[in-house]
Amino acid sequence: MHFLRRSFLLFAFAGALAGSALPSGCAASRPPVEHGPFRSTDLVELTSLDSTIHLDIRYATPDNIVHRAVYRQARAFLQRPAAEALERAHRALREKGYGLLVFDGYRPWRVTKLFWDQVRPDQRAFVADPRKGSKHNRGCAVDLSLYDLSTGAEVPMPSAYDETSERASPDYAGGTPDQRAHRDLLRSAMEKEGFTVESNEWWHFNYKDWREYPILDVPFEAIAGY
Repeated sequence: MHFLRRSFLLFAFAGALAGSALPSGCAASRPPVEHGPFRSTDLVELTSLDSTIHLDIRYATPDNIVHRAVYRQARAFLQRPAAEALERAHRALREKGYGLLVFDGYRPWRVTKLFWDQVRPDQRAFVADPRKGSKHNRGCAVDLSLYDLSTGAEVPMPSAYDETSERASPDYAGGTPDQRAHRDLLRSAMEKEGFTVESNEWWHFNYKDWREYPILDVPFEAIAGY
């Protein structure tokens, strides 16, 4: 009954924006149908675990791949095991003078659909196909970078966040030695805690147990009671 209640809530919220401000003309559709069993959803707000995890939620601003705000709230969530693993990576990085700067975590399915519909065809390698859903939709993917503990400033990386070029690759050999060192330090810290980097995005990390969670389309505002 617990799983059925959660499934009912998922579809009850499917008509609502997941903490987002989508256009009224956006085509209505549903997340893909999946067959479990899945773990129970337990989305945790990252800053509730450690207030020194910094946020720069780009999708609450126009500074992103679609050049418009798609979240109404600048918040970041992950499934609890992924959130706790991220916190451990953050603590390990503090010893080296850095902290984690989070751009995005759990992403409601309807935002994934909006990205797919609005980006150029040549940019679709950088967004998830809504027919399959995203690891972000499962609360098991996070977009992030590093900040300098001494200044609070974001550290330089080989590319900007959401840049759709070869510079975004985690294996890109260009840029400065410092930029590559920052990128590789972030990757090492995340991999030690069970994350793997996306093949074409140095900032995107997937938690190892993502297959065990369902695709969600729950508004940020409803997560506390989900």
